Amino acid sequence: MNVYSLTQIRNQHGEVFDKAQVEPILVTKQKRPSHVILSAQAYQKLIDRLEELEDRQLGETADKASSQSELVGSEAFTAALEKLSHA
Repeated sequence: MNVYSLTQIRNQHGEVFDKAQVEPILVTKQKRPSHVILSAQAYQKLIDRLEELEDRQLGETADKASSQSELVGSEAFTAALEKLSHA
């Protein structure tokens, strides 16, 4: 990853944005990481991947909850209600 200070970006913004089309650019402020510049395409790819991973995690959580559930089928539920109503 290329690294540029804020001053360098002000002076070389054309070069920085050209390089950001290829790979992310780390921006430093007072020699510390401050921001990252990346192309819109790279940003969208990152967001799409994040959403995919979130969806996968939610699906795994739902599957786990479903497999550990003590829910009964509708027939058993109806029979239990009928039994309670005659008690």
